[in-house]
Amino acid sequence: MSRRDTFLPRFATMAAIGAVLVWAARANFDPYILSIIQFAGLNVILAVSLNVTNGFVGLFSLGHPAFMTIGGYVTAILAMPSARKGLMLPDLPGLLVAQEWAFLPALLAGGVVAAAAAVIVGFPVLRLRGHYLAVATLGLIFIVQSFAVNLRGITRGALGLSGLPAETTLWWVFLFVLVTIYVCWQVKHSSLGRTMLAIRENELAAACLGVKVARTRVLAFALGAFFAGIAGGLWVHLVTLISPSSFSFLLAFQLVVMVVLGGTGSITGAAIAAAALTLFTEILRPAEEAAGIFGASQIIVALAVLLVLIYRPAGLFGTAEPNLFAWIGRLMSRSKTPAGSAG
Repeated sequence: MSRRDTFLPRFATMAAIGAVLVWAARANFDPYILSIIQFAGLNVILAVSLNVTNGFVGLFSLGHPAFMTIGGYVTAILAMPSARKGLMLPDLPGLLVAQEWAFLPALLAGGVVAAAAAVIVGFPVLRLRGHYLAVATLGLIFIVQSFAVNLRGITRGALGLSGLPAETTLWWVFLFVLVTIYVCWQVKHSSLGRTMLAIRENELAAACLGVKVARTRVLAFALGAFFAGIAGGLWVHLVTLISPSSFSFLLAFQLVVMVVLGGTGSITGAAIAAAALTLFTEILRPAEEAAGIFGASQIIVALAVLLVLIYRPAGLFGTAEPNLFAWIGRLMSRSKTPAGSAG
C-alpha cells in the first residue's frame, strides 16, 4: 500500500490517542499549562499551513500575521454580542451589528475572509520572487495593521477589542490541528501537491508542461491564509482581546524558523518543530526571569537554526514524512535492549 493509502488509519489512530491526551490534560492540568498547550497547537496550525506556501510551492511568504489579524477581527466582530457592537463600533454596517454568530461559523468566516484577501493580494504580489516577495508580504502586515488602527469606528483603532468571550478551548484547538494536518497532507499527496512541488523544483519546466503557475501559487497562498485566519480567531478568543499589534512581524519570523527547522515541505517536521519550540521557550521563561537573562531562549533557537542551516540545509526532515509509529517502535526497542542483553 502507498503512503497515502495507509495515512487514514494511522491518522485516525493518532487522533484517538490525541483525544485521550486532551481529555487527560483537561482533567489534570491547571489553566496556565492548558494555555501553553493551546498556544503550541495554534503554532502547529500556523507552521503547517505556512508550509503549504513556503514548502510546497517554494515561496518565501511572511504574511501569516496579516491574515491572522483579518481572521481575528472578523471572528471577534461576528461573535460579539449585538448590544456591545452597537455601542463600541458605531461605523459598523447595521447588517453586521444585528448579527451574533455562533463561534464555529464566525471562525470559519474569519478564515474565508482571510483567504479572500489572500486571493486579492496574491495575483499582483506573487509575481515577485525571493526577498522581493518576502518584503512585499512583510509590508502586508503593516498595511493590515494600519487599516485596523485607522478604522476606529469598526475596530476601535489602537484600543482594539477587549472583553471577548473565551470560546477557545483545548478541544477546539485540537480539532483544527487535526483538520489542518489532514487537509495539508491530502493536498501534498494529491495531483495538486505534485504540481506545487514541481513549481518549487523548476518553475519554467512546470510551465512548459502546462501547469498554471500563477493560479497554483495563489491557491497555495489562499489555503495557508485560510488556516492562518482560523488560528487568528482561535487566538483572539483564547486571550479574549485583539489589537492591531497583536500579530507582529516577529511572529512571521518565528513561524519561518519553525518551518525551516522542521523541513520545508515536511508537514510532520513543521508540526513537531512548532510544538517543540513553543514548549521550549515557555519552559525556559521561568529560568530566564530567575536568572535575569531575558532572551536566552531566542539566542538558543537562533543558534539551533544556524546549526541546522549549516549541517542540514533542508531542515531536520527535509520534505519527508517520517513514520511516527516506526520511530516509537525503534525507541522502545532501544530502551529494552540493555535489559535484554544483561539477562
